[in-house]
Amino acid sequence: MRPASASTGFPFTAVVGMEDLQLALILAAISPAIGGVLIRGEKGTAKSTAVRALTELLPPVDVVPGCRFSCDPDRPDADCPDGPHSDVRSVRAARLVELPVGATEDRVLGSLHLEKALAEGITAYEPGLLAAAHRGLLYVDEVNLLHDHLVDVLLDAAAMGRASVERDGVSVTHPARFVLVGTMNPEEGELRPQLLDRFGLTVDVVASRDPAVRVEVMRARLGYEADPVGFITRYDGQQRELAERIVKARDLLTEVILTDAALRQIAEICASFDVDGMRADLVTARTAVAHAAWSGRTVVEVDDVRAAAKLALPHRKRRNPFDAPGLDDQQLEEAINNSTPPPEDPDDDPDGPGGPGGGVDRAKAEEDSSVDPNPSGTDPENTEADGRPGTAPVGDVVGSSAPYKARLLSVQGAGAGVAGRRSRAITEVGRVVGDRALVGREAGRPHLLATLRSAAPHQQVRGRTGPGLAVRPSDVRLAVREGREGNLVLFCVDASGSMGTKKRMGEIKTAIVSLLLDAYQRRDTVGLVTFAGATATVALPPTGSVETAVRRLESLPTGGRTPLAEGLLQAAEVLRIAAIRDPRRRPLLVLVTDGRATHGDNAFARARQSAGWLAQHGIATVVVDCEPRRGVRLGLAAELAADLGAEYLDLGDVAAGNLVRTVTERKVA
Repeated sequence: MRPASASTGFPFTAVVGMEDLQLALILAAISPAIGGVLIRGEKGTAKSTAVRALTELLPPVDVVPGCRFSCDPDRPDADCPDGPHSDVRSVRAARLVELPVGATEDRVLGSLHLEKALAEGITAYEPGLLAAAHRGLLYVDEVNLLHDHLVDVLLDAAAMGRASVERDGVSVTHPARFVLVGTMNPEEGELRPQLLDRFGLTVDVVASRDPAVRVEVMRARLGYEADPVGFITRYDGQQRELAERIVKARDLLTEVILTDAALRQIAEICASFDVDGMRADLVTARTAVAHAAWSGRTVVEVDDVRAAAKLALPHRKRRNPFDAPGLDDQQLEEAINNSTPPPEDPDDDPDGPGGPGGGVDRAKAEEDSSVDPNPSGTDPENTEADGRPGTAPVGDVVGSSAPYKARLLSVQGAGAGVAGRRSRAITEVGRVVGDRALVGREAGRPHLLATLRSAAPHQQVRGRTGPGLAVRPSDVRLAVREGREGNLVLFCVDASGSMGTKKRMGEIKTAIVSLLLDAYQRRDTVGLVTFAGATATVALPPTGSVETAVRRLESLPTGGRTPLAEGLLQAAEVLRIAAIRDPRRRPLLVLVTDGRATHGDNAFARARQSAGWLAQHGIATVVVDCEPRRGVRLGLAAELAADLGAEYLDLGDVAAGNLVRTVTERKVA
């Protein structure tokens, strides 16, 4: 631990009301094999403060002087590229390495040392951030905004304790054992479930609603800002005590016994929560061992398993991407009670399956009680006299069914937006399609062959002799890569009474949820505009949180007239503002309507005029026609699609397997 005089950050022990967060960070520091901590929480909840404060508690490390990978002199890594090492040692504080959201794969993993390769003709490796974080703490703020493949790289290294680089003629494996901590605000978008599962522990942080706790938080923060040195000095004793306890727990870790009974209990708890795979069981076991060491015990007990499950299981029980992470404490207690002590012999239980109070009859009674009294699925309060379902009344809320795989809608042409999985774009990852000159001091992955071709004709003029090439900055060429980008998918949804029956509105919401699921998987930003009655409403401004969009959609009431022109104009305004904030992200407008405009004078004519304005501004659009298939079809949505220059889809065409529809992006003169 650093002395108080050398510390400038907010003390870890002064953080108020974040016990679960502090425990998770401490356990990860005791046992990095747990796999890191993901902290989810709203803004202003001390996530970053707590992470940075943890570094002050980590013990100093012995390192080999000159080793770029911070090898331990007592246990040198055989794979260290800087080995073999001498017996000389030095001591330094544990590092906090922060990984920026815009970091490239080269910056994270390391890459070929281009200057030495070209000037000296040797293959040299330039270490990245993973090497710098070895035996320290790697912190990724807004980890949900980091590209998926980089998150995968980090989690692989955290789990294996080493990183491998195989590219550009470099083949290097080096130690990378660190405490990985990621923070995120769920409002900005979730991590995908398969990446969530790779984090060992997860903590959801919310600001306390208890006024007394909030007063303590303000008092602590204001006291620190008024006199940082004095405030840190007051907590020096608690900081030292906590740091010493972490060191003792690390030393005790190898002596903790995980009994067969504890293993059985962990397995039964994980099975009761129906988690996928075995990672949950392994992480829970490692966390329980770390908690026992933290508590000064050499045998894992029920309290250790309970604490581990609360941190290791919440993010693993999600059954679909739109489920909110979380753990039911009552269900956990029931699982713990059911797993300990071991069940008695059924033959000795008078109320067992074969006894007078047998479970068979009880199960049958529960099954009978769950029979749907209305198997037809119709709403008796919204049914016509002949039994047909009626039109959804004003303000009625209709839910969606299970989502299905939606067809891919993409914007034509190659954009230059944020890496994603929807439309073609020039990105930092993907296949090489060309090269370009280096501009100023910009970062990027060099195109080695193109750089050599650029430098080769000038070698005689530059007086080159011996091995290598005389390369100048003007010779460097960067690779141009084509991949996929994420788009802003703005849904403009007709919520008026003309959208039909409850069943029809349920189908419409299911189609939209399916498209939202597709947007989630393709790393898009989404927004939601609805129109009904006399106005259009921005139900959700553009956001990375597709889950929020689903919740807003599910609670969307329907009914009233159709202000179609107002809806289109409101969508245009949302896209205008979004283009100012994020000009690289290309928009895709999805208009969901039956095309009937009933609000105001010349309603449909005004709607067509608004559609023409959107077309003139080159907004890529798709129209999903929700007009019922039976009866007389007016075809108004198709006319509107023609005015928009949009792709036209019937509601039933949204689910179309792997077929691809490309939306033409008009070029504005």
